[in-house]
Amino acid sequence: MESAQAERSGGAEPSAPSSPAGAAPSRRPLWALAAGWVATRALIVLMALNVLRIGDVSSDISVIYHSWYEVLRTGTFPLDDVTWQYPPGAALVILLPGLLPWSYLVSFFVICGVVDAAAMALLMRAGVRRGRSYLGGWYWVAGVPLLGPTAYCRYDIIVTALAVAGLLVMLRRPALSGVLLGLGGLLKVWPLLALIGSPRGRRTRRAWTSAVAFAAALGFLLTAGMNGAFEFLKFQSERGIEIESVGALPLHFARLAGSWHGTVTMNYGSTEFLGPWVPVISKVMVGLSVLGFGWLLVWRLRAARWTAATTFDAALCALLIFVTTSRVISPQYLIWVVGLVAVCLTVRGSSQRPVAVPVLVAAALTTLEFPVMFGAVNHSQLSGILVLTARNLLLVVCTVLSAYRLWRSTRHREALTTVVLPAGQAAPQYPVRPGIAYEQDLLDDLAPADRP
Repeated sequence: MESAQAERSGGAEPSAPSSPAGAAPSRRPLWALAAGWVATRALIVLMALNVLRIGDVSSDISVIYHSWYEVLRTGTFPLDDVTWQYPPGAALVILLPGLLPWSYLVSFFVICGVVDAAAMALLMRAGVRRGRSYLGGWYWVAGVPLLGPTAYCRYDIIVTALAVAGLLVMLRRPALSGVLLGLGGLLKVWPLLALIGSPRGRRTRRAWTSAVAFAAALGFLLTAGMNGAFEFLKFQSERGIEIESVGALPLHFARLAGSWHGTVTMNYGSTEFLGPWVPVISKVMVGLSVLGFGWLLVWRLRAARWTAATTFDAALCALLIFVTTSRVISPQYLIWVVGLVAVCLTVRGSSQRPVAVPVLVAAALTTLEFPVMFGAVNHSQLSGILVLTARNLLLVVCTVLSAYRLWRSTRHREALTTVVLPAGQAAPQYPVRPGIAYEQDLLDDLAPADRP
């Protein structure tokens, strides 16, 4: 029994939960959550259709995605289009609207809405379970519309839904989790980062093995069936610094001061800085990415405690490191972060709660800088630079705070202290004995076949 408990806790001494295992949350908020989702998504659709005008971003679907669709349906990837910067699995998403009876634009919106609803249902279902919270569902309701029409005008909400599903089933169905995250990795690489927090032991082996096997099998099929599946990789070394990234801030201020004389142009699908200092900044950002993921490796090797929240918290931390140190931060990247914060908040003991509010503010600022003020950002005007700087500094703060909280939450537990109660004072009553409270928390996340 002790060895089984050690494996479930990641090979380390289990930590005491923040509160004893209690009853399942009331189901009354479910109707309010559903109503909130319907209202906010109607708002997104109105913005995406440009009924509520904050900026038309639907051209990516009707022009770029649709042009890719016309090429992909011939059995080849768009080799001559340098804006195609995605893993081969993205072809499946681009082709999917063509199977529906409406126009490509409407069909894409329908798919985004259905996938969004599925993610919402998963977060609501997670909140129903004992020891969990509906806060993750509320966060998804509020966070996605803060990104405006971008939420439904990019396919990132589909990738995020896969990552949300993969994380939520990891503790109970690690093999299925690996398949979902592997599929997400073939659409956009980042969902594979969620595997960093998989619990040690057989669940890590199952999740990682199934992710690699599924991604390799599907990647092979796409490579064999279509021409040029991995051609996008050769363009990565030629990219500049995208104007919305953290690394772009020094160039913006230098351009504002008149001391930078490079160019700002559409380059490989995004607006980028090209010219002096760009190669140096690119190397610095790559170096920061290496340092960040090196720190994650050290964290995983030294983590002494593993709770139900650790899997989700580590995935969010890895994603924030990836986004903040990237040479490109497109507005839709914030959908990824909102999704993983929502997953973390389904667990009451998550260490990442202080990160949640700054991420919401960053999402709102993202919509302000794109599409509302993108002209000012593009021309390095002071108003646009200030908004972008505030957003990027918030992301940096969130990354550092997330890493700090993750590290502290998995440190060695302090030595227990024996407390002698005064005579006549009753000892506190626990619904579950403290010694097995954490084990019960993990049992709640295990499939019946995995239980001792």
